[in-house]
Amino acid sequence: MPQPPAATAPRLASLDFMRGLIMVLLALEGTELYEHLAEAAAGSPLQPVMLQFFHHPWHGLRFWDLVQPAFMFMAGVALAFSLRKQYALGMTWTQSRWKILRRCGWLFFWGVLDYAVRPNGLSFELWDVLTQLSFTTLVAFLIFRWPAWAQLATCAGVLLLTEILYRFTQVPGFDQPFVDQRNFGNYMDLVLMNKINRDGWVAINCVPTAVHTIAGALAGKWLAQGVPEIKKLFLWGLLCLVLGYGLDILGITPIIKRIATTSFTLASLGWCLWMLGACYQWIDVLGHRKRLKFFVVVGMNSLFLYLFFEIVGHRWFNGYVGSITNGLMQIGHISGIVSAVITSLCIFILEWELCYFLYKRQIFFKL
Repeated sequence: MPQPPAATAPRLASLDFMRGLIMVLLALEGTELYEHLAEAAAGSPLQPVMLQFFHHPWHGLRFWDLVQPAFMFMAGVALAFSLRKQYALGMTWTQSRWKILRRCGWLFFWGVLDYAVRPNGLSFELWDVLTQLSFTTLVAFLIFRWPAWAQLATCAGVLLLTEILYRFTQVPGFDQPFVDQRNFGNYMDLVLMNKINRDGWVAINCVPTAVHTIAGALAGKWLAQGVPEIKKLFLWGLLCLVLGYGLDILGITPIIKRIATTSFTLASLGWCLWMLGACYQWIDVLGHRKRLKFFVVVGMNSLFLYLFFEIVGHRWFNGYVGSITNGLMQIGHISGIVSAVITSLCIFILEWELCYFLYKRQIFFKL
């Protein structure tokens, strides 16, 4: 066995920024800010811009379709740094394995709980990002010590398996690989949950999106070595973008986020690699770290904030704050879109202040 490194790799400031940026975007979505702005922009030149903050209805790729892949990808990068730190502290692989199993178990639990409580009772659903992350994290960990070529081969095998399942599993009624409500992913939802998502999301997205987390762990390995790997990140990103968009343009496999097709997985991974490369170069290499605290405060408690606005926000907090702000704005005769936008911003500011309160007291919720 090689000797543990003398010191852990320095903290990746660009990862903290990226994680915070993604969580800020998700928190703003939780306040319904994008819906209000889209309504205000309807019929104006800004309408196409606001559409980028909503998932594409089926075939195509928008900015908002990259948020979940970035979430999965960053989890892989963080996994690489976490395992390196554990190794430096003398933890055995068995100890790390139990820690990961416990973490994945909690991710699965919170992901199921997020969708479980419905107005008409409890529900068992596997479409939450945390549920899917529990699977992709475990896969990335299990092959973490494999050579890079073996991990890349695993990614290729996962994508090939996805293509085979969708194209050649001829289940009656679910034999149209890229048609909503008629594909293999919908069939598996019936098997796993006895229901189909009316918006087209499928639980087995966790299989192809494991590629995002595996690739993130590989990128984290490169960066944790302390040697700038900017060219490698951008070259791999370019390759993924060419392959992903190429499959779509040539009519082989369409880019569909809701069932995580091979072309979507590759194209979104390419953007994630470019985003990490750009942030790493700007923040960690060139040292531009000023005014990042706004995002870091959120990124350091990303899991807490996600669960807060998903569970507490939607079910209570948003309405409570809205009742107060709307009542105050009625006094000032402010209504309509302006009132709705102000309410959304107030909700977000309060959520950020809560994260800042925890940050100042060094309270970080981790699994």
